[in-house]
Amino acid sequence: MRIVVHGQEAFGKAVLERLLERGENVVAVFSAPDKEGKARDPLAAFASEKGLPVHQPASWKTPEALALMQSFKPDVCIMAYVTLFVPQPVIDAPTYGTFQYHPSLLPEHRGPSAISWPIAMGKTRTGLSIFWPDEGLDEGPILMQKECDIGPDETLGDVYFKKLFPLGVDAMIESLDLVRDGKAPKIPQDHSKATYEYRFKKAMAEIDWSKPAADVYNLIRAVNPAPGAWTRLKGVKLDIFDSRKAEGSGKPGEVLAISTDGVTVAAGSGAILVKRLRADAGQKITAAEFAASTGLKVGDIFEAATPAEAKA
Repeated sequence: MRIVVHGQEAFGKAVLERLLERGENVVAVFSAPDKEGKARDPLAAFASEKGLPVHQPASWKTPEALALMQSFKPDVCIMAYVTLFVPQPVIDAPTYGTFQYHPSLLPEHRGPSAISWPIAMGKTRTGLSIFWPDEGLDEGPILMQKECDIGPDETLGDVYFKKLFPLGVDAMIESLDLVRDGKAPKIPQDHSKATYEYRFKKAMAEIDWSKPAADVYNLIRAVNPAPGAWTRLKGVKLDIFDSRKAEGSGKPGEVLAISTDGVTVAAGSGAILVKRLRADAGQKITAAEFAASTGLKVGDIFEAATPAEAKA
């Protein structure tokens, strides 16, 4: 079977590694264009090291892009973390079609921040979908789904790297075997149950200390390590990373206690122990180190964003 891999980043690289370990006939690799001043994409770099043809078109919406896909006479295309829009003629070019990875249980959480939103919403379960893409956003029929739990203290990084990443690589390989055996299903999604959330941008990650501690904690977990929840203290913008729920009460945003464990901050109900943070885009440090170096004291108040920041 002639396979093309279309993807990027570490996930795409991991899928390609697994395919090559199995001796699969990978005839070409497609990846997003490299960005000036940044290292080459891990998938593209690895494929080049292995002597595979690598192409990084800026757009798939051209006749040349379609001709490029067709030139490799693929039996199947495996999409592993694709960010560029791919039109239907390109998707349909392989003999047996194209299947794609998405880190949610479709039709829930369509869109680019599918891991963050379930955590922010306080959900305890999520999963991944392997589906047959069409020109709608994550709307194609389902080939395979796998579920996993979201632990009460797990962050975006935990859920992705410890669960959805390895499960996803396995699911891509299982899906390929189903396609090869002619047993890959195409289960229509129930579009009436679909949810779509926009990209979790930095402005959305501002902490509202008037909300209950559970909501604040879920937000911090959902954007750790990126883009990072944030607030202000004495005019300094702080990105907050590791934390946990704590006991205590006070005015929203009030510093209730400072210890070697971190800084306890009051929420609308309950409190948050901030353990690690970053000030003004500097290095990540412990909250205890930050308190010692800035003279932070009990009674100080974490501030709301400026109007310009809130719109960013």
